[in-house]
Amino acid sequence: MLDFIVLFLTVGIPLSSSLLLAALGETVNQRSGVFNLGCEGVMSMGAFVGMLIPFLVGGQSQVAWYVNVLGLAAAAIIGALFGLLFGVVVIKFGAPQGIAGIGLQLFCTGLAGTLYRHFIGGAQGVYGISTISIPLISDLPIVGKMLFSCNPMVYFAFLMVPVTSYILFKTPWGLKIRACGTMPRAADSMGINVSRTRYQALAFGSAMAGLAGAYLSLCYAKIFTDTLIGGRGFIAVALVYFGRWSPLGVMGGALLFSLAQALQLAVQAYGFTSFPYEFLVMLPYLLVIVVLVFVGKSKHVGPAMLGKPFNREMRT
Repeated sequence: MLDFIVLFLTVGIPLSSSLLLAALGETVNQRSGVFNLGCEGVMSMGAFVGMLIPFLVGGQSQVAWYVNVLGLAAAAIIGALFGLLFGVVVIKFGAPQGIAGIGLQLFCTGLAGTLYRHFIGGAQGVYGISTISIPLISDLPIVGKMLFSCNPMVYFAFLMVPVTSYILFKTPWGLKIRACGTMPRAADSMGINVSRTRYQALAFGSAMAGLAGAYLSLCYAKIFTDTLIGGRGFIAVALVYFGRWSPLGVMGGALLFSLAQALQLAVQAYGFTSFPYEFLVMLPYLLVIVVLVFVGKSKHVGPAMLGKPFNREMRT
């Protein structure tokens, strides 16, 4: 049983990294008053662009570390650009954020698949970024393998939890973001450029989504497919509600959903045939539905102006 638990946690913690990165970025988006249902598509573009540079340089062989870093940087940049594009649609032109987000998701997912077939072709992967073991503490029994023998992006994802929390609650920019999501008219009267702040939040959040996608293609699966993201973008949006717009709460939700997904892999690896495998496959998505039901009934509310466009010329 101990071996099963170790395998379960060893698989689950790395799985949470993509969800955590995307959900932290979406937390910043929503704190500014904008929710982006196109997160799934942005992750897909990040996954493609992230592996494209290492593939073009070295194919399926190992490349220098900085080439992979360039892939991650390119994924973040392409994510930020699509975030700004989404901002133009919903901030400048005032389009409904839900519909615009779905459109962005469909566009990015289709574009990523098309470009992949054009530049790469068939099912070809990359060597990607390997795991690293922290000296000494990685040799600790049980916890050493689970916590200190991970991919560098796993450490980065969990490091971004306190960083994002500090940005939102301890910096002037974070105060501007929260003000724009809660009382944008009051923020405007204090000289804060609401539209610019929301653009910045979208760029940051979408860059995180691009990194989340690149983690899957460069660090986890080390290949790109049309189904690589597998609904993680939509789960990331739900995690923001689950975590009550708090980075620490989002981390807890990411771990919960990833462990639910890891459970099916651990059960399959240990051959527990008596347990219905199909139930385990749908468990993470069932949890999303349950979370949204309970969040809908909760008295805790998010940013007051979430999803509502702001026009300083209109007084209503």
